Amino acid sequence: MSGGATGEAGVTGAAGVTVRVPAKVNVQLAVGAARPDGFHDLANVFLAVSLYDEVTATPADRLTVTCEGPDADKVPLDATNLAARAAALLAARHGIAPDVHLHIAKAIPVAGGMAGGSADGAGALLACDALWGLGTPREDLLAICAELGSDVPFSLVGGAALGVGRGERLTELPVAGPFHWVFAVADGGLSTPAVYAEFDRLAEGTDVPEPAASPALLDALATGDTAALAAALSNGLQPAALSLRPSLAATLAAGTEAGALAALVSGSGPTTAFLVKDAESADAVAAALRASGTCRTTRTATSPAPGATLL
Repeated sequence: MSGGATGEAGVTGAAGVTVRVPAKVNVQLAVGAARPDGFHDLANVFLAVSLYDEVTATPADRLTVTCEGPDADKVPLDATNLAARAAALLAARHGIAPDVHLHIAKAIPVAGGMAGGSADGAGALLACDALWGLGTPREDLLAICAELGSDVPFSLVGGAALGVGRGERLTELPVAGPFHWVFAVADGGLSTPAVYAEFDRLAEGTDVPEPAASPALLDALATGDTAALAAALSNGLQPAALSLRPSLAATLAAGTEAGALAALVSGSGPTTAFLVKDAESADAVAAALRASGTCRTTRTATSPAPGATLL
């Protein structure tokens, strides 16, 4: 499907359904050794943050996707788009044609380790379910999310959750807050499979421990203790991301020097995340990061945030 063709299929004036869906930061990402199927067992503590994409579903005569917002030109508009795949899977489950136009308004960084594509998949699933009046049970929606990708179920759930297996089997976690964040957006993306391959290369010949959630981190989330959360943040993929993109080390250092309580690569990167004390600190750290020349732009956000929500 070409970008030009996608703009024609939205039905002007047709009743649409819009879903808002959050980005995520991995406050802990413990990675086990590669499994025989190529995946890795994870202990992945997700926290939803207040950066949102919006997915609008309107009736159409075929499945099409359009996108607007920062880096929209980097979003695939064909059948590989997770929003398109979500609509197709939901329609197939109910034995109907996936005749829908999906419009994505992007605010989550693209290919940035913040689950923007996964968010769009979850958003499209909820929007199409409402548009088509299907009333699909939540557990069925979560099963479709898991089929779409490891991060997609959390985009539906939001808040905070522990993901095990390859990250798709979720247990919702108690979370207080608010926690204040700054995100530094890098130039270009990092391929998640490439980062995992680098993790495997770096881990070769070593004993990789079984991944487990940190009790101190879970307690910090539950109590809203920012200092304790800062002390417990960890990302097992960070050495691999830094190996592939050494320049991220300068970004992490710049944010720390500007007063961030903790800094880490978000997921597989290349977005970097900085936990700060309050909103005033967030503005100061964001300004210092932009002035440092080590990132393309910055975003501030708070957490927790709700999962996919009908507007």
